[in-house]
Amino acid sequence: MADRVLVAKVGLDGHDRGVKVVARILRDAGFEVIYTGLFQTAEKVAAAAIDEDVDAVGLSMLSGAHMTLAPLVVDRLRALGVDIPVVVGGIIPVGDAAKLREAGVAGVLTPGATADEVVAVVREAIAANRR
Repeated sequence: MADRVLVAKVGLDGHDRGVKVVARILRDAGFEVIYTGLFQTAEKVAAAAIDEDVDAVGLSMLSGAHMTLAPLVVDRLRALGVDIPVVVGGIIPVGDAAKLREAGVAGVLTPGATADEVVAVVREAIAANRR
């Protein structure tokens, strides 16, 4: 059975080309991918992740709101009693990666990440969560 990943755009960021590329990369690597579309809230992403019984959540963040929105998704999942790893990618400054991990984000992909890196980070987040 393939691992299931929900990919989402949280907040007001309307650029979806990158998240669609990531969805295709993950699909081609054997993941089952659920894409929630643009303009999602943390609550909607958490609810969809639970409803879809996913193994990980991927957030595409290009708006600069990653330090606010990604931890909100992590917090909402935890508040609902689930421990689903969250991976964040997009325009994430290298200096913010450690802060995001401290806030509970399982993996961070910065600009220029390759397809192989995307797959590896998501697989590692899922594997670490299962250990």
